[in-house]
Amino acid sequence: MQTCFKKVGIVARDGGSEIRLVLDQLITFLVQSGRHVVLEQACATRFFITEDYPSATINDLPKVCDLVIVIGGDGSFLGAARKLIGFDVPLVGVNKGTLGFLTDISPDAMQQQLREILDGEYDIDERSVLEAILLREDEETSIGLAVNDVVIRAGDVVSMIEFDLCIDGQEVYSQRSDGLIISTPTGSTAYALSGGGPIVHPSLDAVVLVPMHPHTLSSRPIVVNGDSEIELRITGLRQPVISCDGLQAVHTEQGDVVRIKKRKDKIQLLHPKNHNFYEACRVKLGWSSHLTK
Repeated sequence: MQTCFKKVGIVARDGGSEIRLVLDQLITFLVQSGRHVVLEQACATRFFITEDYPSATINDLPKVCDLVIVIGGDGSFLGAARKLIGFDVPLVGVNKGTLGFLTDISPDAMQQQLREILDGEYDIDERSVLEAILLREDEETSIGLAVNDVVIRAGDVVSMIEFDLCIDGQEVYSQRSDGLIISTPTGSTAYALSGGGPIVHPSLDAVVLVPMHPHTLSSRPIVVNGDSEIELRITGLRQPVISCDGLQAVHTEQGDVVRIKKRKDKIQLLHPKNHNFYEACRVKLGWSSHLTK
């Protein structure tokens, strides 16, 4: 059901005069539109906006807002999205980064596109989230949440690691490689893409597994059902690390098991009406095209 948003939170992770300019324009637009603005506390401090508008921590924004707008690149958007997992608050991204697959609103068209979204004219895009858990001697430890990908790789030294892969309790293979990327459809246009993985439309309920420089040349990316439980058993003497969206880095040991599974919670992205994923690929990935409207 379309909603007219009244309380809007703003997150701006990066510094710089360009970000500040967009931030000021956004605040002015929202206030003139009759919206109640709440700044993320770190954003208000970073840009010295501590008295004019109320602020809240990123964890408290969902309690006081019904929409969150993120200014920055995809990395900034991912950082905010992870904090809001589990809350029924949609996100919108204003792109001040490079590619901008998630932050797809241009600052030049910001007011027009946001006006339509605020008035209830938008497309909803739900994205899945992965959770990685480490099992060591029957003890479970949460590694973290990933909107893009969970990656297992060698530590500080460049070397091959060894692990067994099981999916839904079925053995798939034993592999020696530089690592493995376990990606959501969202992450299929990020690190997994650079590793040779397929681009997966975000509407698909799937998980992509992309080997990183496998010793066996026949090892290729695999696409599995999004509800699959993926299990990695560390078999080699090397101690690989597990990271979620490139942030957390948890060291594993021989005999450890890492379980990766989709969470029930999803992230809600709002796009301007008639958002086109393929058009985004053409523009952001430089696909040549002679298509005309």
